[in-house]
Amino acid sequence: MSAEATEGRRGGSRLTIGTVCKSLQEEFPDISISKIRFLEDQRLITPRRTPGGYRLYGEEDVDQLRAILRMQRDEFLPLRVIRQVIAQGRSAAGTGRRPRLVGGVDDRLTFDQLLAATDADPAFVRELEEFQLIERHASESGAPYSRTDVEIVIICQRLARYGVAARHLKAFRSAVEREAGLLEQIMAPALRSHNPERREAGLQELEALAELTSQLAHLLLVRDLRDLAR
Repeated sequence: MSAEATEGRRGGSRLTIGTVCKSLQEEFPDISISKIRFLEDQRLITPRRTPGGYRLYGEEDVDQLRAILRMQRDEFLPLRVIRQVIAQGRSAAGTGRRPRLVGGVDDRLTFDQLLAATDADPAFVRELEEFQLIERHASESGAPYSRTDVEIVIICQRLARYGVAARHLKAFRSAVEREAGLLEQIMAPALRSHNPERREAGLQELEALAELTSQLAHLLLVRDLRDLAR
């Protein structure tokens, strides 16, 4: 019997990472051992470690992991927001919060870390870069990607299952650029102010505007799709 199996028995309800991964695959087909390890590296889950270095997960670890994955899937929350929710001692599930569009510090990732977080094929990520759906940004750490890029890759992978390729999504990128330009023009005086308080207020208003335009776009899309379905 392996050391891992022995520790699993001693731990009673403690599960190995492979068992946890299999138990979550029905609800989360994209889950993998590498992604569970990545979430641990991000301090979102803390399984027990045996003297031999094996991870053993309790029921509370699995519940938290499931809640984190639901937040990513259903609410598209970035990991930094999920981490804040957990740190505040609230349940990760059903927060109803959406990722902030403006403000906050976004952690940086390397290409390999981006792949580990999304389980994406390298060629697929390169294609998203080609159509400017994700973008490299220079950083002192040499990690050009953000947590937002992780969420974008995950959504694009889901769209790909419906036959929506990166080249089809270029239209969304162009529309977003036009919308961002419009909002920038509206808020330009506040955003360029040398007064820190006025600039902070401008950033908050910009985020509110972005939320409103996002809701409007969703309503217009739903209306048009209903007309097509008649």
